[in-house]
Amino acid sequence: MTFGATSLGRSMARTRLLLKKQLWIWPILSIVVLALIGFGVSRSIRHTMEQNLRTQLHTLLNVESAMLQQWLAVQEANAQAMANDLQVRQAVDRLLASEHSTTPGERAPDVAKLMDELGQELGAGMSSHKFTGYFLADPKQRVIAASSPETIGQIVPEHESFLTRALDGQTTVSSPYRSVAILKDEHGRLRTGVPTMFACAPVRDEHFQVVAVLALRIRPEREFTQALQKGRFGATGETYAIDKHGVMVSNSRFDEELILLGLLPDEEQTTSLLHLHVRDPGVSLVDGQRPTVRRAELPLTRPAAAAISGTDGIDLAGYRDYRGQRSVGVWTWLPKYEIGLISEIDFAEAFGPLTILRRTFYALFALLGAGSLAIFIFTLVLSRMQREAQKAAIEAKQLGQYRLEERIGSGAMGVVYKGHHAMLRRPTAIKMLDVERVNESSIARFEREVQITCQLNNPNTVAIYDYGRTPEGVFYYAMEYLDGIDLQALVDRYGPQPEGRIVNILKQVCGSLYEAHSLGLVHRDIKPANLMLTRRGYVPDVIKVLDFGLVKAMGEDRQRGASSQMSGTPLYMSPEAIQSPDLVDARSDLYAVGAVGYFLLTGRAVFSAQSLVELCQHHIDSQPQSPSQVLGRTVSPELEYALLACLDKNRAKRPQTARDLAAMLDRVVTQPWAVEDAESWWSRHERNQPAATSQAPAPAAAPSTAPGGSTHSAGLDQTMIHNTPDEKNDE
Repeated sequence: MTFGATSLGRSMARTRLLLKKQLWIWPILSIVVLALIGFGVSRSIRHTMEQNLRTQLHTLLNVESAMLQQWLAVQEANAQAMANDLQVRQAVDRLLASEHSTTPGERAPDVAKLMDELGQELGAGMSSHKFTGYFLADPKQRVIAASSPETIGQIVPEHESFLTRALDGQTTVSSPYRSVAILKDEHGRLRTGVPTMFACAPVRDEHFQVVAVLALRIRPEREFTQALQKGRFGATGETYAIDKHGVMVSNSRFDEELILLGLLPDEEQTTSLLHLHVRDPGVSLVDGQRPTVRRAELPLTRPAAAAISGTDGIDLAGYRDYRGQRSVGVWTWLPKYEIGLISEIDFAEAFGPLTILRRTFYALFALLGAGSLAIFIFTLVLSRMQREAQKAAIEAKQLGQYRLEERIGSGAMGVVYKGHHAMLRRPTAIKMLDVERVNESSIARFEREVQITCQLNNPNTVAIYDYGRTPEGVFYYAMEYLDGIDLQALVDRYGPQPEGRIVNILKQVCGSLYEAHSLGLVHRDIKPANLMLTRRGYVPDVIKVLDFGLVKAMGEDRQRGASSQMSGTPLYMSPEAIQSPDLVDARSDLYAVGAVGYFLLTGRAVFSAQSLVELCQHHIDSQPQSPSQVLGRTVSPELEYALLACLDKNRAKRPQTARDLAAMLDRVVTQPWAVEDAESWWSRHERNQPAATSQAPAPAAAPSTAPGGSTHSAGLDQTMIHNTPDEKNDE
């Protein structure tokens, strides 16, 4: 019973499809496809989300901006109405007249009474419009009346920007700032630095000239901040305002968190209003990181810097906010009020669905990767088990219906055994792939060699009997068993051959090649080691052309647009096989035939060199020395001419077909090599030789020494080059 008949052998046969197709690659391909799909889907979803987010942020900011500007316009209208009130204007005129009637630094005796009158005139309006104080400034921006007496007579720098606009005749509202006067805060405590803002309107005389500015105090923590707090959305979205210095002039929704992060003082009822600079910390404070420089040295966040510069915009790629969190946002600048509005939300929340989708894809990638790795490992294990099964089958000396007898050679890709068919009992040479070197490329080349050789029927071409694969996955083919000696061993052992014998040998080679060339095939590796001299059917000196592993169709590379690499044995390669491997044709084989004949006649190769490069250069440039010069004696002129014609650098000057070369050999005048001569040679040299071996892939450097026990190279010669694009993994 062979290994293939066991249950494990049958299991190996069932899994060879897995091994052949390398199914572990499919999960990897699935990962690639899934990655492409994931990239496309993610990009599409991100694009859609960005469009929606862009619309939502712009809408939110536009609504907030419109609401804020409407509120500011109402404050301006209220201030303008109160400044245009007749009684207020008359009270202002009396105050101004009193100021003008006194010298600088003096105070009119009735000024207190006049300020009381102005306060009484403003009281009703201030109460109804929720103004909490006022001051009146003259054209020099000096406070001449105020609800906070300590500022009277002073020019307050914080008032300059909005008073300038008002004195130019423009009703406006200041951005929030810290008061210089002592005021009550929202908790009723008297202190300076209380958040305050003013609605300012010019006071005009009867000539419509601005004579003073009426400024009415607003508490920003009330309606101003509350209006912006309506712009909060989601868990992290907010809308806030900043001034021209990048200071937040509304409240953040993260005040408690900002205290924990150290951005706000840990004091009772502390808020971010006027206490927080909107700066980029450079790191995520929320994640516990801390900047390496003082906060005053940090740059403003991207929206704050852009808004202050007067540029509206939106950023959906992500930036760090004042907490260091990656955020997306939109911003605008209100130049009239010197206020910037920013609406933003954490990036993670804005693109939450996309993050979930990506994590799902990453999980699938991980699963497919793990599956691919598992299948790959399983494939390696099965492959190792299969090789062990193949070795067991070979050790059992049984390949299908063929019984193996003895190993007669091995090479780079396979081994050759002598055997016989179990039923026919016919001696057979069985060539099989080395189980350690089986791959898709070697199998394809092996099958190609069999398929091409099977097309050839010439008696001088080795005959293929069978091709198959055992249940264990061993690829093999059976060919006729040849008792003989290859021409390399013949010359190495017995020296140069008689001219008549050489003519007889070369004519048989021409017959085999003519059939192959007629079918459009080029051998590409004609050399002495691939030409077996044997006796067949009691006919001596029969040549068998071996090793069609490098055969290719003429023009095959040109038709498929490929560029082959050199293929063949350098000692017998034509110039075009070296320079333009994709242009070889039948005449390239004839060049090799001429080189073989030269070797048989002289006992040496056409060219010798110290390196492969030098040898190839000789084939391209150097003219071969004539055989008569090498031998130092006369050689048949017809034979010498035929050999040198084959070795011509110009293909057009060589014999154009193998039949043309055979015709030239027919015209050789020399001592004939008769059947009797061949029989005599075989009888003389066969008696003292060891048991015959054949089809053994022997390296050229170590040929067999016996005509009855020689070997031939089956495409595995150590000096052979056969790295074509389809075969370069075989070596």
